[in-house]
This record gives sequence, structure tokens and C-alpha cells, in this order.
Amino acid sequence: MHPMLHTAVRSVREGGRVILMYFSQLDRLEYSSKGRNDFVSQADIEAERAVLDVLTHAYPEHGVLAEESGLQEGSEYTWVIDPLDGTTNFLHGFPMFAVSVAAMRNGIIEHGVVYDPLRDEMFTASRGEGAQLNGKRLRVSSTRQLTPALLGTGFPSRDLSIMEPWMRSFQSLVPKTAGIRRAGAAALDLAYVAAGRLDGFWEFGLKPWDVAAGALLIREAGGLISDVSGEQGFIESGNLVAATPHIFEDFRKIVARSGL
Repeated sequence: MHPMLHTAVRSVREGGRVILMYFSQLDRLEYSSKGRNDFVSQADIEAERAVLDVLTHAYPEHGVLAEESGLQEGSEYTWVIDPLDGTTNFLHGFPMFAVSVAAMRNGIIEHGVVYDPLRDEMFTASRGEGAQLNGKRLRVSSTRQLTPALLGTGFPSRDLSIMEPWMRSFQSLVPKTAGIRRAGAAALDLAYVAAGRLDGFWEFGLKPWDVAAGALLIREAGGLISDVSGEQGFIESGNLVAATPHIFEDFRKIVARSGL
């Protein structure tokens, strides 16, 4: 394992430890709203601090882009951190949330980790080295057509201006697939595509910390990911489509017709 990936793994374990501590006392947890359907809790803040403590101790010269503390400029490397992806789930005791950490070098994702602390599932990838789940090699599914495919998505609950195109994509995909799931944690959804648990995923309006680690997992597991137009600007736009290669282009074209 690359030293930077090893450090990322240590950092998300520390973040996960904080999250599980607070998950056992949700009735006493304080939280506030950052905007429409966008919450932050003490668990988010302290988990981010725990992740940062590990990363900045190991690499003090690196930059950071973190959901709660924002951007801190640094060297050619930037750590992209979501300390608790799925905060709304977490606050309701719904067991779908994760810690996500990626290392980018001059805009290229080099390493990524998505950690589910409840299930102790550690999804890891380094560019060119493949993706793993708890040390076992990951591959996307072998599904060859949309008809039997199980897709994941996320509702655009924060920015309602993109609800209409999302609804059009949803209405088009429902009759063409075996099912669509909305779990509420994009980083984990992307990890599930890499693991073959979902055949594809699409969402609009995501943030860099939601997708950076998961995007690398999918690529290293043999999948494809792009923005709606088929280009690689999804980290900037927040609009993405990801899938196993056999269904990717048909899937992307349906989403593209939503008129986003």
C-alpha cells in the first residue's frame, strides 16, 4: 500500500471512531443547519478534526479542501475530505454514512478511501493500482444491459432548481431498469458501484468531497465515470454518471436527455 494511502486509511479510521462514538448518543447530539436540507453536527466537526490531525501531521505542506473547514492552500497535493457523508442519515439513525478522503495532485486524483464505520468496510484505491475492499480486489459488475441493472441516485434536495431535469432522468430510467435506490450518501453509492453492488449511479449538484474518492474507486475497479456530457468535469460541475462499461453510454445518454 502506498504511504499516502496508508495515511488516508489511518485518518478515516480516526474519523470513523468519532462518528461511532456520537452514533451511540444521538439523543444528546447538537446540530445546526447550513442551508436547506444541509446539516452539520458536532460529529461532523470532530470527525473532520480527527481526520485532519492525521493528515496534517504526516503531510504539513499539503493543501486541504474539507467540507466543514473549507480550502487551505498548500503544495501540489490537496486532501479532499468529507468527514461524514450522509449527515442527515446519521442524525436519524439511518445506517448509511461514511468518511471519504482523497488525495489530488495538481487536479488528478491519486488516492482515495471511503470508509463505512458501521460495517467496518474500507474501500481503497491508488491510481493505476486497482481498488480494494478490506484488502480484496474490487471489480464493477458484469451487467451488460440496462434492463437488469440496479442503479443508485440522489435527490437534489438542496438546490431545487435542478429538480426538474433530475425528475426527467428518473422518469426515463425507471421503466428501463430493474430498480433505483436512493441511500443518501453519495460517496458510499460510488463505492458500491466499484464493488458491483450497484450497476450505475447518477446525481446532480454534488461537491468535490462527495465524489473524489469514489470516482477513483470506480475507475480502478474497471468502471467509467463522467459528467452528463461525457467529459471529465464532474468534480467542478457536481453532475455525474458512473457505471459498469457495458451500460455506461446508454445510461449517460438517457441522463443527458434530461436537459440539465
